[in-house]
Amino acid sequence: MFDTICTFPLSSDLFAQVVHPSEPLVAVGLSSGHVATLKLPPADDDAGEAVGQAQGRRGSNGTDMVDTAWRTRRHKGSCRCLAYSVDGRQLYSAGTDGVVKAADSETGRVTGKVAIPAASASSSSSRNKIEGPTVIHALSPQTLLLGTDSGALHLYDLRDPAPSLPLVDAKTAFITGKPAQTHYPHSDDISSLTPLPPSSASTSGYSKQWLTTGGTTLALTDLRRGVLVKSEDQEELLLSSLYITGLPAKKSTGSSGQKALVGGADGVITLWEKGQWDDQDERINVSREKETLDVMAEIPDGIGGFGKKIAVGLGDGKVRFVRLGMNKVVGEVQHDEVEGVVELGFDVGGRMISGGGQVVKVWQEHIEAEVDEEAEEEEEEAVAGKRTAGSDDDDEDEEQDEADSSEEEEKPRKRRKKRKRGKGPAAKSDLSFAGLD
Repeated sequence: MFDTICTFPLSSDLFAQVVHPSEPLVAVGLSSGHVATLKLPPADDDAGEAVGQAQGRRGSNGTDMVDTAWRTRRHKGSCRCLAYSVDGRQLYSAGTDGVVKAADSETGRVTGKVAIPAASASSSSSRNKIEGPTVIHALSPQTLLLGTDSGALHLYDLRDPAPSLPLVDAKTAFITGKPAQTHYPHSDDISSLTPLPPSSASTSGYSKQWLTTGGTTLALTDLRRGVLVKSEDQEELLLSSLYITGLPAKKSTGSSGQKALVGGADGVITLWEKGQWDDQDERINVSREKETLDVMAEIPDGIGGFGKKIAVGLGDGKVRFVRLGMNKVVGEVQHDEVEGVVELGFDVGGRMISGGGQVVKVWQEHIEAEVDEEAEEEEEEAVAGKRTAGSDDDDEDEEQDEADSSEEEEKPRKRRKKRKRGKGPAAKSDLSFAGLD
């Protein structure tokens, strides 16, 4: 389903990655505190020409490569999470130095920053401890969400010039403003955050509710009313989440065709029906080896055939593909042999971007030519020249044809195999995945 078209090495371990909403760009945050924006190859490049152009170097056509648009040491500690603004003009980063920074996504210039509130605790030493960020998300041009190690969920109102954090006074080191709201949907660190689609009654067109996972629970929070629902203890760590619409609605079960998908540390995806957030209703076994499901992304419609499909990044470095409805794994590719996949996304051209360890890979939909053996044989015969009518070989041909015909009748009919012409071996898959390096 996908071929690797670019492999980009990083200077240190990848902690965060986010794909630009409208441009072929991907931002990365590293354990060294560096943040960089990478410019991907043009999305309309021919897949055949792109395959094999690795390490971010120029290919034979001189155009296919990953460029570094800008790179800077953004945080004193590691950069833990990244998010683009809704329009992609701002890039938000949060680090273990306890700071959230906003930057112009085109130039990397910082436009504002704010200190993450310290963890709430009884002792003064704990209160002064820097709070580690875990997730960040721009809910709308006015609202930025930030989750932390302690389970706190901070909501920031973004002031002018929107959509960015308040501009920093040249004489001060930090903005002293506090979050507009703070909620505690979980008692453990917030591992993922997924917004729900806006309701039909929404006038802004932006989401006002979102799901979070933390520890062993799932929670629903509302922008105006706070935490609404918290699930039962699932007795397994929940690590990633995704919200899918457009699934078949089932009147018999009351299904609306919208479900939340939650990836766990036991290799299982649990499915949650919209509005029934107290407990799961379906399960998909993605890893029988019980590898962690650290990240999930929806595959754009039209890639890999019909039906809803998702990509799942595992702790063993694999990316597995799951077809919803069938609820089973239909293929896989290998991102890395050692390090796990920590980030996944799809750019405006439908290309998959996987990140983990010290490498980012760009994958393009696999294109292969299938040539029927029978047609190929007929073409070879045409080149060799057909036998002339009335030759002495005609009788022998007829006898051989009759023998072949009787032999075929004795054997079960088998579908004729097709010879595949493509670059690289094809992964075992119901959808003919490919792309292993």
